[in-house]
Amino acid sequence: VRWVEPGGGSVQTGGSLNLSCVAVGPVFSTYCVAWFRQVLGKEREGVAGIDIHGLTSYADSVKGRFTISRDNAKNILYLQMNSLKPEDSAMYHCAAIDLCVSATQVLPFMARGQLDTWGQGTLVTVSS
Repeated sequence: VRWVEPGGGSVQTGGSLNLSCVAVGPVFSTYCVAWFRQVLGKEREGVAGIDIHGLTSYADSVKGRFTISRDNAKNILYLQMNSLKPEDSAMYHCAAIDLCVSATQVLPFMARGQLDTWGQGTLVTVSS
């Protein structure tokens, strides 16, 4: 899977953004896919994942505020982000997870680097 990520955006605290990521290739629907974020100088943080059945998992830091979804007919992965906080500011990347069959595996697999491919990233800035 290859990824194309349109631009992110800037919002104030409490605002919302909807990120999207287009997958290029015929196998998008067969992968668990996910979003992770990274701040310069810090480790990658898994944010949310979704398996081939549409089941989802979230990091505690975003649970209740972010929603991940996928459109397999259009090969698009989404991340709806609400109630944004300054600490959500980061480069956000979409990714395909290797050897994943369940949403519960996504964040642990991502933590140990079990990524197949990932996008170039889109910048999200939340100002206070």
